Amino acid sequence: MFGPMVVCGVLVDLDSLEFLKKAGVKDSKALSAKRRETYTKTIREVASKIAIEKISALQIDTSRRKGTNLNEIEVNAFATIAKKLAPTELYMDAADVNSKRFGNKIRKKSGLSSKECKIVSEHKADSKYVIVSAASIVAKTERDTAIKELHGKYGDFGSGYPSDPKSIAFLENLIRNDEELPYFVRRTWESVSRAVQKGKSVQSTLDF
Repeated sequence: MFGPMVVCGVLVDLDSLEFLKKAGVKDSKALSAKRRETYTKTIREVASKIAIEKISALQIDTSRRKGTNLNEIEVNAFATIAKKLAPTELYMDAADVNSKRFGNKIRKKSGLSSKECKIVSEHKADSKYVIVSAASIVAKTERDTAIKELHGKYGDFGSGYPSDPKSIAFLENLIRNDEELPYFVRRTWESVSRAVQKGKSVQSTLDF
């Protein structure tokens, strides 16, 4: 609910893919921040190309207010990366309840034909395929870096995820003190909207 959405694509040849497997690259969620940073350096060294799309909180909010849902925002980011990398095989962690539909959307949006590119779109692909794990590691490291920079200006508000008590407390404190939400807060995020409405309700009760 805080900070940018980061989507990453990593392009490697078969030899480099095998190297990443032997190096122990795995799902970013199973690694500490320090290990992700170490692996990111390794991945950058062996990758033929890396493409990263960062969608700011403002861009997310603007798109959603214009009627573009989160799934479409993610499709656009994935397709942009697919175009930039132009792989012969594309493995993706499907950001849709229907993984096949997600893959079809990316193919159509990116313009990659079935002859030039095999597309594999699956749920939890970051824990199944090393190449997706590698992309998830780089993406998470990039986001962690962005969040750390914000901590330097606004204090430690945690990870920025709705499940983080520190992030929730930071948001509730802003609302309680009737402060303007910083630019990095995703105002259209359900957890943020809920907290804002709750804060307004409490304020109205006190004012009454």
